[in-house]
Amino acid sequence: MTPPGLYPAIEPFAVERLQVSALHQLHVEQCGNPDGVPVLFVHGGPGAGCSETDRRFFDPRAFRVVLVDQRGAGRSTPLGELRDNGIDDLVADFERVREHLGIERWHVFGGSWGSTLGLYYAQRHPERVRSLCLRGIWLLRQLEVDWWLYGLRALQPEQWRAFAEHLPADQRGDLLAGYWRLFHDADESVARAAARAWATYEGAACTLLPNAEFLSSLTNDHTSWALARLEAHYIKNQRFTPDDRLLRDVERIRHIPAVIVHGRYDLVCPIVGADDLHRTWPEASYVVVDDAGHSSHEPGIARELVAAMDRVARSGSPGR
Repeated sequence: MTPPGLYPAIEPFAVERLQVSALHQLHVEQCGNPDGVPVLFVHGGPGAGCSETDRRFFDPRAFRVVLVDQRGAGRSTPLGELRDNGIDDLVADFERVREHLGIERWHVFGGSWGSTLGLYYAQRHPERVRSLCLRGIWLLRQLEVDWWLYGLRALQPEQWRAFAEHLPADQRGDLLAGYWRLFHDADESVARAAARAWATYEGAACTLLPNAEFLSSLTNDHTSWALARLEAHYIKNQRFTPDDRLLRDVERIRHIPAVIVHGRYDLVCPIVGADDLHRTWPEASYVVVDDAGHSSHEPGIARELVAAMDRVARSGSPGR
């Protein structure tokens, strides 16, 4: 179910393919007002891609919204490709898109993995970022990875059990390594079944109440294949050094207007990450939605995100 309070459905005014490497081609679309204030939408996952709903957090009269399916995700090709796919590649891609579209500076809007990547992009290119609207903070630290792989058992034991027991009994001591092996099994049906199990585990934890429509958006064959492979790849191979690098580098973006929105009962990205970010960056506005989980489709979170971008349209800052 689409959350209430979003702007009406809208079609892009421009869609194109952008070759960013010999291997990767990105899907890039623009919505809203071609002469509006530019904003970059950074999707989650990794691997989820952008959806039609993602266009609707922004007043189409005020914003020129740029939505990019990241390498290997959504409508970008090759789907689920891990080669030439690192966090610095994604940051470089955003810069290629910005330059290609002739945008000098833009607002950055991202949730979940999109908050990770949005923060990292802003810290690498602060001169290009007007403001940040971040939801469902995930800092890619070991404590957050361990929570997702193992700690979630404390709150969703039946979902965790199904996730763990998809692996052979002798491989359950290291769930990431076990799934990594299955994702690369010579039998593609084995790999795809593992991807659906991974995506089901995540999707079931994304909303405060069960949401079959949202779950199906992650567990279909197309999305689950990219989501599971790319999430495992980034967790396994693309970690920050030091582990808390995004917190250490807040000084580079302290001057940028920002809002942090987080659901109190976010099971995917525990609220400790948002709290740590806000304590490091008290200048950023911080909104805890007490009746929400992780997804941007949660009604309270959607309401806060729309309100933040409406404030950007009025004053240039998403903060309260």
